[in-house]
Amino acid sequence: MVEDVVRSGARYPQVNLTQGLPGSVARGRMCVGLWRFKTAIVKAKINSVLKEELSNKLYNPEEVPLMTRNIAEAIKTQVKECAFERYKVVVQVVIGEQRGEGVKMAARCFWDADTDNFAQDVYMNESLFCVAAAFGCYYY
Repeated sequence: MVEDVVRSGARYPQVNLTQGLPGSVARGRMCVGLWRFKTAIVKAKINSVLKEELSNKLYNPEEVPLMTRNIAEAIKTQVKECAFERYKVVVQVVIGEQRGEGVKMAARCFWDADTDNFAQDVYMNESLFCVAAAFGCYYY
């Protein structure tokens, strides 16, 4: 249905594309409540991968680059198996030596707060720590 809207003395045709669509879609939220990135599910997947890959491992700086790549790929594969429709998955993994020091980490990006989300988990043993984060960005 085309409506004429008067703005600043000029007429602009406006098309109502949401007529007859479900409520969440009609409000402009294309995937809220339909295919949402579930943080709890993704966190459980991250936790299981970290436990599987890092249990009984010692920190070795020569092996860390390969370990981080393997862990990131395993997490991405597990998250993609959840079949979150139209989501781009980005995984960040950091491994460091456990020496009793404090570490702070942060990530920044622009995203849609209605659709995009993230999950993270931390794994520590006597020798190393690992922080893994998976970001789900809705692909419009």
